Amino acid sequence: MTNNKIPIRIAGLGYSVPKTVVTNDDLTKLYETSDEWIYTRTGIKERRIVSGNEDAIDLGYKAAQNAMKKSGLKPEDIDCVIAASSAPPQLYPALACHIQARLGIPDFVPSFDLTAACTGLIYSLQVARGLIGAGLYKNILIVASDNNSRLLDWTDRGTSILFGDGAGAMVVEPAQDGIDDVLALDIRADGVIGQYIYMNMPGKNCPLVEQAEIEQNPKIHMAGRDVYKFVVSTLPQYVDKCIEDAGKIPEDIDYLIPHQANQRIIEALQQRLNYSDDKVISNIKYYGNTSAASIPIALVEGVEQGKIKLGCTAILCGFGAGMTWGTAVVRLREGIC
Repeated sequence: MTNNKIPIRIAGLGYSVPKTVVTNDDLTKLYETSDEWIYTRTGIKERRIVSGNEDAIDLGYKAAQNAMKKSGLKPEDIDCVIAASSAPPQLYPALACHIQARLGIPDFVPSFDLTAACTGLIYSLQVARGLIGAGLYKNILIVASDNNSRLLDWTDRGTSILFGDGAGAMVVEPAQDGIDDVLALDIRADGVIGQYIYMNMPGKNCPLVEQAEIEQNPKIHMAGRDVYKFVVSTLPQYVDKCIEDAGKIPEDIDYLIPHQANQRIIEALQQRLNYSDDKVISNIKYYGNTSAASIPIALVEGVEQGKIKLGCTAILCGFGAGMTWGTAVVRLREGIC
């Protein structure tokens, strides 16, 4: 945990998803599967997929616009942009630089990407609170945006059924009332098991030197069973720890808003915390795994649908390639989305 001298406020949240819907029945045109087979194993019925020239920059820009509108801040008020992305359309320029340009943020403010896969939003929030807490920046825009559909092997049923595209955004700033919206935050990583989820970059050695004996297939690879075992055995204890660090008990938390990777994992967390269905936010059925964007998408949509009543306390928790994982206990004020 970081002891901030300056408390932060979550000032605005927003999200954006593509219009194109791909259902489980649609996937039967690509390989042998069925809606029942996919749904019973993942909890997914459909996902949103970018089409044509649409990409994570477009999605991130729209999500950022929505978050900034709710925050009341203008482009000239933003003094740092952090983009959490593991599947951007370009390795560089950074997705954050594209967002900065699209929004018309002036004064050449620092803009950079952070890669922590599906834990990216929580990692970015930790970095943002550290920067604000150190007095370096005031108004920070966090954008979590991925177009994983372009990095999938669409002949691989085991992986391609899981992912969708989307973006979420968060604006954080110093809390003028002195009340910190981040009650506790813990981020972790274990690179020893990084092979559970990986994607190689394309490329070859210079023809004048020995060629590398590495796989050149730049697609997402995932050991699903290993990921599941890791998450259900590891993440709950860090959720418990974060609640304790916040000076709370599980009954004090109004909502659990987890990364939307697999409905079975969400249910395992729910059982561990002994939470009723109305306290657990899940929308994986309609969006699949949207990587770092999944938590803000679930949060904002939950508010829009009346499942989340603002003026509450929530647990945000995620995990992803690295392996990375993180948990935050946050205060969600009225009017942020």
